[in-house]
Amino acid sequence: MGEIITLDYGSGGRKTAQLIEEVLLPAFANTALAPLGDGAVLPDLGGPPVFSTDSFVVSPWRFPGGDIGKLAVCGTVNDVCMAGGVPKYLSFSLILEEGFPLDDVKAIAASAARTARQAGVQIVTGDTKVVERGRGDGVYINTAGVGVLRAPGLGREALRAGDAVLVSGSVGCHGAAVLMARGGLPCEGALRSDCRPLHELAAAALDAGGVRMLRDPTRGGVATTLNEFVEGLPLGIELDEEAVPVDEPVDAACALLGLDPLYAACEGRLLAVCAPERAGAVLAALRALPGGEGAARIGQVTAARPGQVVLRNAFGGSRILGKLTGAQLPRIC
Repeated sequence: MGEIITLDYGSGGRKTAQLIEEVLLPAFANTALAPLGDGAVLPDLGGPPVFSTDSFVVSPWRFPGGDIGKLAVCGTVNDVCMAGGVPKYLSFSLILEEGFPLDDVKAIAASAARTARQAGVQIVTGDTKVVERGRGDGVYINTAGVGVLRAPGLGREALRAGDAVLVSGSVGCHGAAVLMARGGLPCEGALRSDCRPLHELAAAALDAGGVRMLRDPTRGGVATTLNEFVEGLPLGIELDEEAVPVDEPVDAACALLGLDPLYAACEGRLLAVCAPERAGAVLAALRALPGGEGAARIGQVTAARPGQVVLRNAFGGSRILGKLTGAQLPRIC
């Protein structure tokens, strides 16, 4: 049996130092982290900073297409990108449960390190705490991210009637994959989480021009996120049901589990609202990159139905998509 996490690992003493020096420091090695101070001293960013923080409690911690380490890096990197920033630095804090296998900690750290390299960010500071057995469900992670603003002015206030609503790929993959894994159900076909960093896709969309707003549709999925776009505004959003990309394995899993793909979380997709005349260019830029091949125009901003998201089907019918009520899928990220 491999070594497990004990309360000593959170004491601040010899075992804590061993975890940092033998697992975390080698995985995340960089000059800002090396001094192991109480905080990292960072160089001048060269522009206004963008800052975000998030916590990750996904169950199971490993799922088809990713794990909590990859998810933690992607989640915070993507939030900085959606705010119009270029992500640069992350913090990475572990809350471990007594009895959690040390080999799993190593696997999580290695995964986070690989994803950080892929996203071009450095993990420069962090923390480790250990809670008593039965009080932590294995592992939780908190991250914070710092970047530099490259696209000021993104946000709800920039939306205009007639703007195009785009998505970078099929929806609901993360939520469906995690729930199937949680239930120990076989994943049919290529059902995997879409978990990935969005730095390249976000940059490509912004470079194409005309982007008014970006957001990654995590908890609550596409439907809830789009409601947040127009909530309290004199604008609504009209979606074309036939245009929303949903992979067959996701559709099948959601049918089995009683989920709506439009409310299932994504962790590697972005929603973009852009000027209608730039929609073609933004779509072409997204489709030219890995993870954006399935990008689609799924709707438009409208002056009708202020504050509401309406889904129209091929038969001319429509229904209002409200915000997610209750927890369709708890412990998703």
